[in-house]
Amino acid sequence: MAANLRQVAARAGVSVRTVSNVVSGFPLVAPATRERVQRVIDELQYKPNAAARHLRGGRSGLVALVLPEIASPYFGELAGHLADGAEAYTWTLLVQQTGGDATRERELLDGVRGQAVDGLIVSPWALSPAELTRRPDSAPLVLLGEQDADGLLDHVAIDNVAAAAAMTRHLITSGRTRIAAIGLQPHLANGTAARRAEGYRQALRAGGIAYGKELEVDVESLHRADGAAAMRRLLDAGTEVDAVFCFSDQLALGAMHVALERGLSVPGDLAVAGFDDIEDGRYANPALTTVSPDKAALAEAALACLASHSREPRPGRRIVVPHHLEIRRSA
Repeated sequence: MAANLRQVAARAGVSVRTVSNVVSGFPLVAPATRERVQRVIDELQYKPNAAARHLRGGRSGLVALVLPEIASPYFGELAGHLADGAEAYTWTLLVQQTGGDATRERELLDGVRGQAVDGLIVSPWALSPAELTRRPDSAPLVLLGEQDADGLLDHVAIDNVAAAAAMTRHLITSGRTRIAAIGLQPHLANGTAARRAEGYRQALRAGGIAYGKELEVDVESLHRADGAAAMRRLLDAGTEVDAVFCFSDQLALGAMHVALERGLSVPGDLAVAGFDDIEDGRYANPALTTVSPDKAALAEAALACLASHSREPRPGRRIVVPHHLEIRRSA
């Protein structure tokens, strides 16, 4: 049977309160006493009841992560980093998906399946930051993604404009002059695709490279099938193209599949680049060149925002985390 607080106190010859202070990291405990209590905790393998501590502190110990798609490799990897990081705060991470549906996003803002939560990390596709703030729950909320939070919320993101521009410049310096962009999503309000398109266009203008609507391909979602369909539309239209920059790695894998299926060599006839640096891209043939966001830093910054939340009103912070290009064999 697991040891309890009273057994630890009795073995160490101190009060229950003293043991609780040691477990909680309370500073005003004599070093010798702290050492003795900690030695008994280790000997008895005492495990503090995190749920009880949270309850006494008026907290649930639960943090909600609200994502558009759990099946997305990018969001799956990010959720893994957040789950690992949450342990350091003794939080349990509850993960829910919305499918980008506005009604679903609103429902989950007030808790996950009726659970009260200590904070939320949300990547919305439908709701604006202003709508996210109009909720009865006062738990802190951190925004992921590329919507402009206008100082209403803490917002953690990479610089998508700079990242897309950097990848487009890489394609230009490798000699490509007819660079298509696959992944525009005018039907969504989240802004990610729009910012990547902005960076793509900026780099083309700076490089003196022509571009036009025939080179920009809209997609419904960012999956492999959408990338494959977009690549077919480009090729079937006879559009001259020697490179494609896809706004997700899943799109790039679908596009590359069709290019190879049609007899094009990659990167000889067609350079293919993606965005997200998911694991599948590293093992594609050829391995996928991509923009690599620092997912661990995204998770760390989002959790730190929740942990440092103050009930005093203050402007939301925008935290930009690093990215880099992973240059592999596809481009």
